[in-house]
Amino acid sequence: MFRRLGRRFQPPALPPKLRRAHRLLADGDFENAMLAFHDLARKAEERSPERAPMLYIEAGRSAVLAGNTKKGVSHFRSGLTLLGTQHRFQRLQALGDRIVTELNERGLTVEADEIASVIKNNMPTNQISQPAAPMKHPVLPTHCPSCGAALHPHEVEWLDEVTAECDYCGSPVRSETE
Repeated sequence: MFRRLGRRFQPPALPPKLRRAHRLLADGDFENAMLAFHDLARKAEERSPERAPMLYIEAGRSAVLAGNTKKGVSHFRSGLTLLGTQHRFQRLQALGDRIVTELNERGLTVEADEIASVIKNNMPTNQISQPAAPMKHPVLPTHCPSCGAALHPHEVEWLDEVTAECDYCGSPVRSETE
């Protein structure tokens, strides 16, 4: 358990809809996962805007997996633009690069080019577009134990040397012991 100032840390309340959205994605129900993530993203823009970009990106990923690339690109654009608006440029670059790579791997080069353009247009002009050398981090579980989201160690926000924060639910996730 995590402790802060001698008190037991309580992770943020987890919306059942978030766990359901991740379950739908894991089960291959991409259309319903897209709808669920998009609904969560719209609501998060008002209540917890720091979570909205990841939810839009997950809605985009679900849409692409469902075969709806046009809607997927629209959701990716929303998430990446929000990251730029929030001045979270390292996250914008890392997530955008992953999206471009995944789209190219699927043969969606036109869509990948469009996302690359979104990244470029949302980065500050003085920011070099070269990805930073990945830092060495401990091994995280592949999925958040609270909400089921996939975790990418080079994309999460690290709270300390062994603890990262889930982008979707805000729960702290400790590295796996070796």
